[in-house]
Amino acid sequence: MSGTRTRRPRGDAQRNRERILAAADEAFREQGTGASLEGIARQSGVAIGTLYGHFPNRRALSAALLRERHAALFEFGGELPERASALDALGEWMGAVAVHAAAYRGLAALLMESLDDEASELHEACGRMAAITEALLTAARETGAVRGDVTAADVHALMNAAAWMREQVPEEQAEHLLGLLVNGLRPGGEAGEGRRSGPRR
Repeated sequence: MSGTRTRRPRGDAQRNRERILAAADEAFREQGTGASLEGIARQSGVAIGTLYGHFPNRRALSAALLRERHAALFEFGGELPERASALDALGEWMGAVAVHAAAYRGLAALLMESLDDEASELHEACGRMAAITEALLTAARETGAVRGDVTAADVHALMNAAAWMREQVPEEQAEHLLGLLVNGLRPGGEAGEGRRSGPRR
């Protein structure tokens, strides 16, 4: 009897968690990462206290929503040096991060904030993104594919800008603009065509 009582709450808790995540994904897609947590709780059919019991803050909820996407992004970034030239690898990574950060309106800013906030539930994932960026940039710099004055901070800012652009213009134009950004990193900064980048969503 006691075994039944202990199993049922765990099952209910898991169902509540899944409903919250589904409602949050819908709300974030429609309203951005600033969507009302109270509204998400209502949509998922739970009390706000239940939502906070699973996800103590907005960053924790965002981290749970992005877990699988982060895993796919890191796998993609790890494969790039094996299959692309140094500059193409960096460009494809920038495109992949831009697509990832544009999944929800406001996500790019949330990720940038979490990079320097060790208390954020997104900090570890942002650190891994930063490490991949640094490695790809270093490789491109060592081959002379990018200007010597390009820093990781520059690349992060450009990826953030590329994510913002995806929220503002059609996808084809966003890809073209990303190409202009990436080619601006070359010695001499020649402009060129965009490229389709990143794992498919």
